[in-house]
Amino acid sequence: MSKVSLASRLTWLAAVAVGVAVAVTSLAAYFTVRSQMMNDLDSNLLKRAYDARHTNPNILANVPPSAMGAADIRLAFVSNDGQPPLCACTPETSPPIGPPELAVAKGAAVTSLRTVESHGVDLRVVAVRMPPPYDKYALVVAQSLQPTENTLNRLGLVLGVVGGLGVIGAALAGWAVARSGLRPVRRFTEAVEDIARTERLEPIAITGDDEIARLSSAFNAMVAALAASQTRQRTLVADAGHELRTPLTSLRTNLDLLRQADREGGLPDQARTELLTDVRAQIEELSTLVGDLVELARDEPLSRTVESTDLAEITARAVQRVRRRAPGITFEVQLQSWYVEGETQGLERAVTNLLDNAVKWSPANGTITVTLSEGGLTVTDQGPGISDQDLPHVFERFYRSTEARTTPGSGLGLAIVRQAAERHGGQVAVGHSAGGGAEFWFGIPGSATP
Repeated sequence: MSKVSLASRLTWLAAVAVGVAVAVTSLAAYFTVRSQMMNDLDSNLLKRAYDARHTNPNILANVPPSAMGAADIRLAFVSNDGQPPLCACTPETSPPIGPPELAVAKGAAVTSLRTVESHGVDLRVVAVRMPPPYDKYALVVAQSLQPTENTLNRLGLVLGVVGGLGVIGAALAGWAVARSGLRPVRRFTEAVEDIARTERLEPIAITGDDEIARLSSAFNAMVAALAASQTRQRTLVADAGHELRTPLTSLRTNLDLLRQADREGGLPDQARTELLTDVRAQIEELSTLVGDLVELARDEPLSRTVESTDLAEITARAVQRVRRRAPGITFEVQLQSWYVEGETQGLERAVTNLLDNAVKWSPANGTITVTLSEGGLTVTDQGPGISDQDLPHVFERFYRSTEARTTPGSGLGLAIVRQAAERHGGQVAVGHSAGGGAEFWFGIPGSATP
């Protein structure tokens, strides 16, 4: 059945279910009617026998049953002394006489009731003992079962035909219901196959409010997530290509200039040193950009190197590293222990990016305030701040405000900060500081104690 279509399986299921129900019902009806007819027949035979046993056997035995309006009845009197039965009949029309009937005549039983085949005809035979003074006889009454069997045969035929038609009708109804009920499934399948064939991640139409509609809604949500992921991937590739092109072009230009100058006798030492310093800076910028791209391309959950660590220690190391790169900047640091479960390297990179961003926008001899408490890590600078229209986009990949386009950077540092926070179950936020600069907040779940 696994190789048969769902519609065919539903059709077969409906047919089998109705067939079983019809068979059980028909059998129950047949045997109920048969039992009732046999009970009626037995009751009628016993009534006739008891009504006739008060008549003189010698008289009744000489009267054919047809004369009494009972042509379907066979009568005989069997004696307990072994004499031949008294009967106005031929051997073919005589009721069967056997041990049960003789036992009634001898007083061993009051009545007997059985079915006997005689000359190819099934007979229902009843024997009752005669009352005194004829108690040496037993009255035997037999009636053919042919009319009853004919009625039962017709009933069985009718039940069989009606049951067969019911099964066929159930199969047709099951097929129709399956075709109608599975129409949304076929449309859904065709839509999915079209998406797989064309790779167009477009939502499918939803009709109704049943299980198929829920499945379609879930599929549309999945398609939307895939489309968004695909869009982000394409955007990342396009933006990465654009961002990589700038330092590569500048690097190639400087190297071509250096080679051309060497052909013409070389550059002065100071100019050569400046050019090589520019080349080194471009290589470092390119390396940073590649590292940021690799970091952002990691969509997997936290690795197995998760450990309990103090965010205060991570922040202290990041401050120390950034302070060496920005000797003119003053750092005011207030750190309280905040233990988190996370990836130490990823957290330190995120904190370092926050501090580097603050250094980039701080004025000469400016002050950066770093505060870590149970509410999270706050980094405040004294720079020009961020405009209101740029605030919602600060943590987006490759987003560069108008003021930031003239400064070095990949536009990925703050995106890495947000990714690190989200991978650790936290959040990031940005706003204006009291002094007019920018204030960044980096918060992840943790505890004040290990």
